[in-house]
Amino acid sequence: SGDDYTDLSSGINAEYGGHKKKIEKEEERLKSEKRDLSYVKMQSMIVIGFIFTSLMGMFNSIFDGRVVGKLPFTPISFIQGISHRNLSGDDYTDCSFIFLYILCTMSIRQNIQKILGFAPSRAVSKVGGIFTPPANFKQS
Repeated sequence: SGDDYTDLSSGINAEYGGHKKKIEKEEERLKSEKRDLSYVKMQSMIVIGFIFTSLMGMFNSIFDGRVVGKLPFTPISFIQGISHRNLSGDDYTDCSFIFLYILCTMSIRQNIQKILGFAPSRAVSKVGGIFTPPANFKQS
């Protein structure tokens, strides 16, 4: 009768409240984990940036003014300033150190981050990992 309905209703409300508290607790844990992950990513970006900047300075002093490669094409005009930097002559297929360094840095940075453990693998990135809600997740 009426009391049975009230008992059932209060039981459901208590269960819902407990479930809601668990969700809030998990959301707080998730926020904490995201904050920690962001901190680690920031640290890795700073370390890798420092390493690459230091290497660039060292190698630039060694290879300044020397042809380090021959390009199989003539770069477009606004890239020629970088690709032919500090090189004598008008052969724009000659490659300066700084251009080669920039290309290598762009291509190997993510691999170094993976090796050092600072970046997720490509498979995890595609799936989204444990910190990304599924595609069909709807937030109310």
